[in-house]
Amino acid sequence: MKQKVVIKLSAVHDEKSRAKAMKTAVGVDGVNSASLQQDKGLIEVTGDGVDVVLLTTLLRKSLKHAEVVSVNSVEEKKKEEEKKKEPEAIIQYVMGCPPQYLCPPCPPYEEPGCSIM
Repeated sequence: MKQKVVIKLSAVHDEKSRAKAMKTAVGVDGVNSASLQQDKGLIEVTGDGVDVVLLTTLLRKSLKHAEVVSVNSVEEKKKEEEKKKEPEAIIQYVMGCPPQYLCPPCPPYEEPGCSIM
């Protein structure tokens, strides 16, 4: 399940702490992307099966303060796009019956007469 996690961080004013936060967030298993909003002090992490507790703990170890703001599931846009697409043309091959060959009729079977009698 793809999910979006928003975590509030403290002290992300200098370049060193921003780089440390991004490196820590991207290092967690399942994270696909991470973005940092510097003015609000938030980091948004998107991924598949992200362990939120582990991510928050690692950010607390590196930056001293991290608080989970929200965890939301992300619906995939591909499903909507697939529904909107028109069905593709289907090529269907029609196979006829196999050719039938006519054989001339066979002569009726006659028992050979006994030449001795």
